[in-house]
Amino acid sequence: MKFIKNHLMFILPLMAILLGVEFYLVFERTTNSYEKNLTEGYTMLVVSKKPVELATFQKLNTHITTAKQIERSDIITEVAKGISKSNSEAILKALPYFYNLGLDSYLHTKELSQIKKDLLSDKNIKKVETFGSSYNSSYRLFAFIKLTLKIFIIFMAIVSLFLIIKQMEIWKYAHKERMQVMEIFGAPLMLRSGVLFRVAFVDAIFATIFVSAIFFYIKFYWVAQSGIDIMMQNKEALFQVADIGILFGSAIGIVIVAVYTVVFSNKGVQE
Repeated sequence: MKFIKNHLMFILPLMAILLGVEFYLVFERTTNSYEKNLTEGYTMLVVSKKPVELATFQKLNTHITTAKQIERSDIITEVAKGISKSNSEAILKALPYFYNLGLDSYLHTKELSQIKKDLLSDKNIKKVETFGSSYNSSYRLFAFIKLTLKIFIIFMAIVSLFLIIKQMEIWKYAHKERMQVMEIFGAPLMLRSGVLFRVAFVDAIFATIFVSAIFFYIKFYWVAQSGIDIMMQNKEALFQVADIGILFGSAIGIVIVAVYTVVFSNKGVQE
């Protein structure tokens, strides 16, 4: 029972860190997909005196990827109802040209302001509408959620790492006699700590398997029954095979940091 408890005291904090790593990976993939949808749904309105080609817009700012002209005849149809044909044609000639511009990514509001400034530097462009108020509100909320999650993951990782190091110190004490014998025979410090690496390495494997199993269950079983649209639509982002390698690599990195911290914090085994 004590053996299981000692290993759980190492595996559970390690799992907490790995859960944080996987949540971060999932969140990044999900938000990247969400940002892509926001980018595709967002356009800037540009009013120009003369027709403008996409290449001209892109010379003004490289973030611009598409330029769709709004048909002026459609605008006349809406605003000139009941007006004679000759007057409609006169209005059409007087109308400027309207464009919806698409961007390559979900940009910071400062970058939107810079794009507006670059566009207005062209003398043919009369007005640029970025719809900054609604965009700024969405961007700030989105950025706040991302920052909050990252801070929480970092805080949880630091606390869990301290618990792992504490358990490593217990293991160091448990293997004190073996390490003392190796020290007497002149074994180098890191060789004497090999027993800590072996025990922690096995636990790292189990922690990786457990966390992978949790997300595997979430992806293939829980999501289908949850009814949460955003998760069902981004099912592929919840867990990927490559994540197993990332989790195991992270676990090994944590083990190395923990062992080195314990070993070098108190060189030599005390009687």
